[in-house]
Formats: sequence, structure tokens, C-alpha cells
Amino acid sequence: QVQLKESGGGLVQAGGSLRLSCAASGRTFSSYAMGWFRQAPGKEREGVSCTITSEGYTYIADSVKGRFTMSSDNAKNTVYLEMNSVKPEDTAVYYCAVSPAACGTPDTYWGQGTQVTVSS
Repeated sequence: QVQLKESGGGLVQAGGSLRLSCAASGRTFSSYAMGWFRQAPGKEREGVSCTITSEGYTYIADSVKGRFTMSSDNAKNTVYLEMNSVKPEDTAVYYCAVSPAACGTPDTYWGQGTQVTVSS
């Protein structure tokens, strides 16, 4: 059974930094897509970043490009989202996602979500 454990959310001032972590367990994820989504109040869930390390593929949304960096530690089955120069519009629940196909497809496993609140 796939389990995703997220950590690192919280309250941060605009311009500050935050680091999210997601530890995956339950199977081998070396060929899986792993990424982060977020959902702000009243808005649809949107993709923030996605990586398939076995294919050398990394996606980062334009809205966070240059500010957020996604990295992974395959030995620990853990992915990270380094959030720098955060803005109030980054406030959302952030979800870790892993999939044998691609981020966000119907076979995606989701974490429970971690709240990130950016104060102005």
C-alpha cells in the first residue's frame, strides 16, 4: 500500500522561504512520477512541479519558476519542494503526488496535504 507523508508546511511571511518534504513508502518508486500540486480556497487543484528521475524529466509551473525548486532523494523515496521568495498568492494546501504514469493521472496517489500560508 502506497503511503505519502508530507511535512514542512506552516505560516511564512512574504519573501520568506519554506521547505516541504514528502516521504513515500509501499513500493519502489524509481520509475514513478513524483510531484507537488496545490489548491487555494475557491480554486481548482493545480500542478506545481513534477519529476520522473528515470527519464530525466522535470516540470515546474510558470507561476513558481525561479522561486520554487523540486528535488528528490531516490534512496529515501523522498521529494522536496524548496519554496523561496514566497508570495501571498502561494497560499494553498500543497499535496504530494506519485504515479506510475504521470503526475495527476487517475492512478495518482495523493498525500493528505499540508497547509502553506503566506502573510503579506
